[in-house]
Amino acid sequence: MTLTAPAPAPRSTAGRTELPPRPAPNPHTIVVWVIMLGLLAGGVWSMIDLGVTPEKVFGQFANAGDFLSRTLPLDFPEFGELMSMTVETLAIVLLATAFSVFVSLPLAVLAAANTTTGPFARFSSRVIIMFCRAVPDIVFAVILFRLFGLGALVGILAMGLSSIGMVGKLYADAIEEIDKGPSEAIQAAGGGRWQWILSTVIPQIMPQIIATGLHRFDINLRASVILGYVGVGGIGYYLAGALNTMQWQRGMALALVVLVLCIVVELIAGVIRMAIMGRGKGGFIGLLNSISDGWVTRPVDTHSPQRLGSGRVRVSPPWDGARIARTLSIGTLLVLIALAVLVTDLTQANFGRAVENFFPTMGQFFPPSGGGNYWDFFWPSVVETVQMGLAATLLGVVLAIPVGSLAARNVAPSAAVATGFRVFIVVVRGIPELILAIILLVIVGFGPVPGVLALGFGAIGLLSKLVADSIEETDVRVQDAVRAGGANRAQVYFAATLRQTAPAMIAHVMYQLDVNIRASTLLGIVGAGGVGYWLLQAHRLQQFDVLALLIINILVVVLIVEGLALYMRKVIR
Repeated sequence: MTLTAPAPAPRSTAGRTELPPRPAPNPHTIVVWVIMLGLLAGGVWSMIDLGVTPEKVFGQFANAGDFLSRTLPLDFPEFGELMSMTVETLAIVLLATAFSVFVSLPLAVLAAANTTTGPFARFSSRVIIMFCRAVPDIVFAVILFRLFGLGALVGILAMGLSSIGMVGKLYADAIEEIDKGPSEAIQAAGGGRWQWILSTVIPQIMPQIIATGLHRFDINLRASVILGYVGVGGIGYYLAGALNTMQWQRGMALALVVLVLCIVVELIAGVIRMAIMGRGKGGFIGLLNSISDGWVTRPVDTHSPQRLGSGRVRVSPPWDGARIARTLSIGTLLVLIALAVLVTDLTQANFGRAVENFFPTMGQFFPPSGGGNYWDFFWPSVVETVQMGLAATLLGVVLAIPVGSLAARNVAPSAAVATGFRVFIVVVRGIPELILAIILLVIVGFGPVPGVLALGFGAIGLLSKLVADSIEETDVRVQDAVRAGGANRAQVYFAATLRQTAPAMIAHVMYQLDVNIRASTLLGIVGAGGVGYWLLQAHRLQQFDVLALLIINILVVVLIVEGLALYMRKVIR
């Protein structure tokens, strides 16, 4: 038998303990740090090259006052007209979100490694999800207008298809992280494929299904404003008309309506998420529990079955408050979807025309071509789009870390401070980037600077929320241990809290960069820089070969960012 010598103990020299040498850093970790430093340098370079300077930002107060004077008093539509366009907007957004969830679930099952039917199915579904992530809503809308003509269906399908990219990816990631034990038990008992998927996989990811759907509904509500510029109905359509004709009083009034809608949706989604996480067991759930009390006789001990009032053993789940709430929620959702179908009048959609025009329309996009102007016009706009994404992400990170930290209950000096910053985050997230970009365009002038500022402001809202949630999920025992050693608040924050959230922070930054690059392709529609301007011009001039080339460029950029994010997440896990 060969004995292994124990590792040498730390040596003591002149009363000082000599620690063993620190292990060499992992090469992959070094690569991650190089990527992060490269992105930081890219963000700084982008801000300098695009001219995002304090003078450009803060030197336009006179223009801001002049613009404010032109928007007051706000000119709201008549109440009936306002309600009509609001209901149409919410109906389109609801159906688009429901469509994306319905399509994303089977795609996610095929894309997840533990539920796919094989390598080909997994690869194909992943490609579909990535393609939907790369193509902006407005590009889908342009194509679908050629197929279906005017109507709400174009907006529903455009936002729905674009949503599949995010929803499908998050669902697939959630499926890959589930507990495999229940699925293996069902399979061992002879259950078929769809039996164990429906009975064990879907129930485990149901909280993620609901939370992601709510988050996507909020995103689609903002996207509906952008689609108004290409003819999709709702508030966005009338807002675009008002701003294009410089009716600032009407335009800002409708922008305020969109802001209020976004904030209300965010608050409702927050309440629902808290209920899903089990923080709302009192209140409504408690009331339902008291109503359902007595429907099932509770067992005296854990080994006894539940019985009905008649004495029969109940084998199905009891009708407690949670089950009643789930049933009411599903019923309400189905009723709302049915009403949305009636409001948008989908029964009049001309599907026959779409089938007839599909191949001729697709043929107009091939072969992709830059018309001889690619390097002079289109390539610089693609670079500018990436620069806007980098610069906006840098602005968002710099401001989101302190804001998100003060919004976290385990870091903020008091509960009142945390609540105040949470409210601030909700308000910031409620402002659509496009509306803010339009306001900044009038104040600052045309170019990428308003786009960067608008995207950076939006990044503060999303990143701050992600940072706050990540900090609140840290292990407080680590902070307590550092605090017990005599560390002050700042030392605990930097040595224990931030170190724990570092992997999540990197993932959040890469996600925000991906969001900003795709969003910057759209702000050019209103003159805020980037490739969006050429997308709109190609649509108006019906240069579909140019449009296809621009789509390919966006797709390549998004895939590069997605590849970097996947690699970094794999290393830091």
